[in-house]
Amino acid sequence: MTLEQMMDLPGALAAFSYTDKGDITGHQIREGTEITPQILDLLAHSCVANIAVATLEARGWESLTGQKGFEPLQGFSMVGLEWSVVVSDHCGVILKNRDVNYEASFNAVQTCSA
Repeated sequence: MTLEQMMDLPGALAAFSYTDKGDITGHQIREGTEITPQILDLLAHSCVANIAVATLEARGWESLTGQKGFEPLQGFSMVGLEWSVVVSDHCGVILKNRDVNYEASFNAVQTCSA
C-alpha cells in the first residue's frame, strides 16, 4: 500500500515513511490539518524509540518468563486526545480518533511499500 492509498483510510490526517534512524523518507499530509513536516519528523523519531523500547521489553519478558510470542514486534498504536498514530517498521498513519479503524490501519501500515 502506498502513502497515497493510506490517506484513503477513514480519518487519515497524514501518512509517512521513515528510516531505521527516524528520518522521513516520504509523507502525505491532508490539507487543513495542524500536522506539519516538523511534527512528522519528531513523530518518526519517537516511533523508532518506542519500537526499540517495546522490543527490549518483549525480549526481556520472554527471557525472564519463558513465555514466547512477544517478538518480533509487529508495530504499535499511540492514542492521543484527538488523533492516534498506527505504525509498523517503516510506515505510519495519523488518524482522527472518532473515525479510526485500528485493525484496518494496522493492516495498511503492514503492507506499506513506501
